[in-house]
Amino acid sequence: QAYSGTPPAEEKEKIIWVRFENADLNDTSRNMEFHEIHSTGNEPPLLLMIGYSDGMQVWSIPISGEAQELFSVRHGPVRAARILPAPQISAQKCDNFSEKRPLLGVCKSIGSSGTSPPYCCVDLYSLRTGEMVKSIQFKTPIYDLHCNKRILVVVLQEKIAAFDSCTFTKKFFVTSCYPCPGPNMNPIALGSRWLAYAENKLIRCHQSRGGACGDNIQSYTATVISAAKTIKTGLTMVGKVVTQLTGTLPSGATEEEILAHSNMRRSPLVPGIITIIDTETVAEGQVLVSEDSDSDGIVAHFPAHEKPICCMAFNPSGMLLVTTDTLGHDFHVFQILTHPWSSSQSAVHHLYTLHRGETEAKVQDISFSHDCRWVVVSTLRGTSHVFPINPYGGQPCVRTHMSPRVVNRMSRFQKSAGLEEIEQELTSKQGGRCSPVPGLSSSPSGSPLHGKLNSQDTYNNFTNNNPGNPRLLPLPSLTVVLPLAQIKQPMTLGTITKRTGPYLFGAGCFSIKAPCKSKPAPQISPSKSVGGEFCVAAVFGSSRSWFANNPGLKREKDQSKQFVVESLYIISCYGSLVEHVLEPRPLSTAPKISDDTPLEMMTCPRASWTLVRTPQWNELQPPFNANHPLLLAADAVQYYQYLLAGLVPPGSPGPITRHESYDSLASDHSGQEDEEWLSQVEIVTHTGPHRRLWMGPQFQFKTIHPSGQTTVISSSSSVLQSHGPSDTPQPLLDFDTDDLDLNSLRIQPVRSEPVSMPGSSRPVSDRRGVSTVIDATS
Repeated sequence: QAYSGTPPAEEKEKIIWVRFENADLNDTSRNMEFHEIHSTGNEPPLLLMIGYSDGMQVWSIPISGEAQELFSVRHGPVRAARILPAPQISAQKCDNFSEKRPLLGVCKSIGSSGTSPPYCCVDLYSLRTGEMVKSIQFKTPIYDLHCNKRILVVVLQEKIAAFDSCTFTKKFFVTSCYPCPGPNMNPIALGSRWLAYAENKLIRCHQSRGGACGDNIQSYTATVISAAKTIKTGLTMVGKVVTQLTGTLPSGATEEEILAHSNMRRSPLVPGIITIIDTETVAEGQVLVSEDSDSDGIVAHFPAHEKPICCMAFNPSGMLLVTTDTLGHDFHVFQILTHPWSSSQSAVHHLYTLHRGETEAKVQDISFSHDCRWVVVSTLRGTSHVFPINPYGGQPCVRTHMSPRVVNRMSRFQKSAGLEEIEQELTSKQGGRCSPVPGLSSSPSGSPLHGKLNSQDTYNNFTNNNPGNPRLLPLPSLTVVLPLAQIKQPMTLGTITKRTGPYLFGAGCFSIKAPCKSKPAPQISPSKSVGGEFCVAAVFGSSRSWFANNPGLKREKDQSKQFVVESLYIISCYGSLVEHVLEPRPLSTAPKISDDTPLEMMTCPRASWTLVRTPQWNELQPPFNANHPLLLAADAVQYYQYLLAGLVPPGSPGPITRHESYDSLASDHSGQEDEEWLSQVEIVTHTGPHRRLWMGPQFQFKTIHPSGQTTVISSSSSVLQSHGPSDTPQPLLDFDTDDLDLNSLRIQPVRSEPVSMPGSSRPVSDRRGVSTVIDATS
């Protein structure tokens, strides 16, 4: 239907929301299909959910680029839907719904009971049997659903309710959320274990160290930005006063905003506060952050913005949190460093302020690349902003973002060149060299290290292999980052050439023959032309266009590794998914390219899929047969969960072959697979010193033999030299003799001897063996 050549005026269903989903199907850590990702080139598919004005649809786009429809239904409007991942199980905690999985959680306008108000219940359907297995009713409308392998989180107005993934019984609930005017009425972020939400007040006794740096931003850009902001805020304040005097509300104000204002008059709510709780350790029942409550389960509690929080997201590791406020000028990146005792001992480092611009925009989607070096923030105007960041902070540059792998905070040159000692001497000798303001050098051409080096302790901590305690002051310096690319969603796809080839379920992949231009042709902003809001979602993934453009070629293993950045996939509310290839490169205006050269980015669309449904499209409803991709993935992940918990999977065959089980710890086989498994383990836990003590020239190693003839081998001995200088004495051993007795040249002792301890019964004379002398001469 998508490629049958029908006229473009064909009616399409209206899309309300789009989202990229993480489920068992693309869970690289728990789905065994991807465990050999480095050897087989097996990549997880993109999983995409589209919510229509009537029903919803789920798509999978595997690495081959052939889109496959997994689920499609028309049962009235859907506000939120999630494919629930298989839960984490243990010997004490089993999954009550294991035969029914995978489950789809849906919040529809007409619930299962039919009598309750719209959007007030969550229905859990089994995709295996097609039946509804559970329904959870609420009194107020549901805004969103979130889930991980531990809990299902239902987001309500100013409330959050969390349910256990195995039993769907209530685990805990939060009632102190700050209301947001939209598009996210109650923004939360759910990582693999932590849950972050907007708290409506700041409790000093629970407040973590750090948080948003407001007035103490120490960079010129930030000063300019804040000055511009002050002017802008002044103007908006005047506007507000005028409207209050005339007694009119601006036409753009929604009911929610008016409600929020009236609420604010009643109780002094504080906007911009974030609380992070640990979903495992938090007590059951209500989670209350107050002066009287203990801090059980509260990981961090800190101010993030001055305005209400609009959207937030954890990175894949769950240690970084990106937050945006309702103005949408600046997005903040925080690093969360926890303390096991209380949230007041935790530290929240404000690593980056991502500056979008001075116009107002509401954020609807935040997405990280898998290595956390890129973050994409999409606004309701349909623009996706691509920012470079480092997981450990600091200015993004050629060294950090032009290699396919993440680099260390300090380059080898910075570690070994002794820069900090030189800088320390300079600062101590010339008092006026650095300005008293920390982070600002008085000379405009001062090196970027001056600011860091005022806080010498921190710098030494970071440089030497002793990170100190990162939670203690002083906090790392804040970096302001501007977007390297701003990708606008076009109203229509321009130069598209259709490619021929087999399709699944009629969703064609088109390759876009567009050369990479640094400045794309100006496109009409959809928000200006339509006047409405424009839903988009973005995700990073391996390139699929390469395969689409070369259908005859076999995909090579390292084909996707040729790009420094993964491709960016953006789906718009017109149902077109576009793959954008991102190519960072050194700033073209830079006089010479070094490690610290700033970056610029080329982007170009490479492939597109038209995924929007038409009214003639058939529905694809459960029950699905056993080889449906979602069912196969759920089986694989559940099987793996059983093995992890040390349980016998139900219905498992007799002996499991080594290759199928992947249970490397429980097996005692050795062989190539064990080595492959070992190669996945990170063994180096810290970097050693640059030069070992015994590598110095003052050490000599000699081996003393018990036999009559003593051979001395030292670093200056001619035995080790291939041809010594002419004036060296005769070599101690003649290696040309055929009957060389290798046993007499004993480099290593036969067996180790115990060190004689005081009070040991064994006489020293009894110690037969080899003694090694290390001769340390100054």
